[in-house]
Amino acid sequence: MPLFQIQDTGLLPIVQSALDSEKRLQSLIEKSLGPTFNCRFVASEFSTGATHAGRIDTLAVSEDNNPVIIEYKKVESSDLINQSLFYLSWLNDHRGDFEIAARRAIPGVTVDWSDIRVICLAPNYKKYDLHAVSVMGANIELWRYRLFENSCLYLEEMYRKTMSTAAGDTDESLKDPVMVAAGKKAAITRLTGSYTVDQHLVGKPEHVRELAQSVREFITGLDTTIVEVPKKYYIAYKLTMDGVTSRHVMHVVLVGAR
Repeated sequence: MPLFQIQDTGLLPIVQSALDSEKRLQSLIEKSLGPTFNCRFVASEFSTGATHAGRIDTLAVSEDNNPVIIEYKKVESSDLINQSLFYLSWLNDHRGDFEIAARRAIPGVTVDWSDIRVICLAPNYKKYDLHAVSVMGANIELWRYRLFENSCLYLEEMYRKTMSTAAGDTDESLKDPVMVAAGKKAAITRLTGSYTVDQHLVGKPEHVRELAQSVREFITGLDTTIVEVPKKYYIAYKLTMDGVTSRHVMHVVLVGAR
């Protein structure tokens, strides 16, 4: 996607710049995990031990306290996805190692293993890679980056597992409809959690409920692209553009909600 700078009454194209190293990209992302991916940093170049003989580029914790793996490539490469899957398998078998590292970096954090987020960053992806990831059950996100000469870094989400792909929307006419419905419900629960606004309001005084309702109406009335996403301990409000959820998030915590 081209990038332009507004100059007087016209547009001046900004030339793309080559990334000098993967380490440079890794350093930029790790220092900005909050605004880029709503994550908190845990570790860099995390060793998987002598047997697996690997190093995970970046380990983090998501906004929902799920483990996060981030891998980077300077050039287009299918190895990025294979490598990420390898580390995902390792992490599932070494949860204790991650929890120790997470508590060391973020004191008091409680890791939620209901899902593991895997983020791949590369300048581009082959169509075969996009197809392969789309049929996988793992929560893998493919992101493309662009560096420009005006010191701007552009991140574009290429693929992320959605409710429909997680629920397995294939030829449902050949399946038991009861089992299909149960599978979809379980998949959606894993992705979004079974949290509602009403759960946050249960047992709250009437004035708190009225205040909460006023806040909800005010926030959702600011823009039609704002969506309400109840979480376990708070209610998030996110901007959506063309069906894609933005990383700009507002968190609202009701007094005494926990």
